[in-house]
Amino acid sequence: MREKQIPNKILMPEIVKMLNEGYTVTLRLKGYSMRPFLEDERDKALLTKPANPQIGDPVLAEIAPKHFVLHRIVDIDGQAVTLLGDGNLAEEHCRMENICGAVVGFYRKGRQKMDRTDGWKWRIYSKVWMILRPIRRYLLAFYRHIWLKSFKPI
Repeated sequence: MREKQIPNKILMPEIVKMLNEGYTVTLRLKGYSMRPFLEDERDKALLTKPANPQIGDPVLAEIAPKHFVLHRIVDIDGQAVTLLGDGNLAEEHCRMENICGAVVGFYRKGRQKMDRTDGWKWRIYSKVWMILRPIRRYLLAFYRHIWLKSFKPI
């Protein structure tokens, strides 16, 4: 099977269009913003049209024209939404109408079984990771510089 990578600025508007038409979309993740739970090119997200985004939900959002991120909602103030990738230290912002997709779950580490975002595993991980936000910088540094180098696949 051949894989072809399509630039996000071309692919994402098509994915948003499909979500708006009521389809679900499975998307291979690119980038490191949701580390340590999700990895670049390894994991996939199952997306659907957003219904009622809440704090803590991972969402696909357009933060600038044709610039999309898959991050967690950390604050909602009226129509203003604050997003933060689990592997990021800086927040990003959008409007509620710029939330394009809701994540139903993730396929991690090549598994066929999905980790649902409404399941106990994701909820516990989310709570713990949000509590650890003040020391996230140090945990991410440890993960990048020690953990990944120590347990790198051969």
